[in-house]
Amino acid sequence: MLEPISVNYHLVKECNYECRFCFATFRDVRGRLTLSQKLELLQALRESGCQKINFAGGEPNLDRDLPALLRESRKQGFTTSIISNGYGIEALLDSSADDLDWIGLSVDSADEEVQARLGRGRGDHVERCSELAPLIVDAGIKLKINTVVTRLTWEEDMRPLIYTLHPHRWKVFQVLPVRGQNDRRVTPLLISAAQFQAFVERHKLAPPLTPVVEDNEAMTGSYAMIDPLGRFFNNIDGVHTYSRPILEVGVATALAESRFSRTRFVRRGGVYSW
Repeated sequence: MLEPISVNYHLVKECNYECRFCFATFRDVRGRLTLSQKLELLQALRESGCQKINFAGGEPNLDRDLPALLRESRKQGFTTSIISNGYGIEALLDSSADDLDWIGLSVDSADEEVQARLGRGRGDHVERCSELAPLIVDAGIKLKINTVVTRLTWEEDMRPLIYTLHPHRWKVFQVLPVRGQNDRRVTPLLISAAQFQAFVERHKLAPPLTPVVEDNEAMTGSYAMIDPLGRFFNNIDGVHTYSRPILEVGVATALAESRFSRTRFVRRGGVYSW
């Protein structure tokens, strides 16, 4: 049976930012699961062999159920993670630090003006993430930085900022176009494979700051992703396609319908010491 070892659960589509390259706007999705349904989903994932769950969005901190979900995930034995733009992190640390293993912050440039042009923040995003990073580490939570490389940033040198933030894990992604999610807005930001590789070569830092690199090919079909309605989805055809609801057909059937590739997941480094 195909097991979803690690799952990205996109709790909500709502976000306080409007990143031009976001592949998870879910303009084609209406509604979300209730808390009881989300808890049932967590149990089903755990029983199917899932070991790690990453809560994403939109912005996951806009879901008032997040602390309860983290608490239940800890009870179930998951490795727990969120990926956030920094919104609501202080409150989450107060409520849920003991239930979190990882917090990922999205930082795509060291330049505040560039971050604002990308739609990430309003001119204070880098400063805010720089303030949050030590709070996360001091709370005993591992820090991850996610960086999407675009036409505005592929020539940038982010090494000084990464040395300052000093994350436990740094992931670097080539900006990914997905029809129906970020089309038109993302087009001026797209880069070639050579431009992405130039950024990667510039940032070959010493461990543990060595970036984990994912180009468009590596990202395609290699993530077990769940949408706000509790369906697995994929980007294999350059557009989101969805399984039937997991709570209706079961984890294994829904995952198979999403065409998730365990081989591609392993090849991109999806299994690590989390």
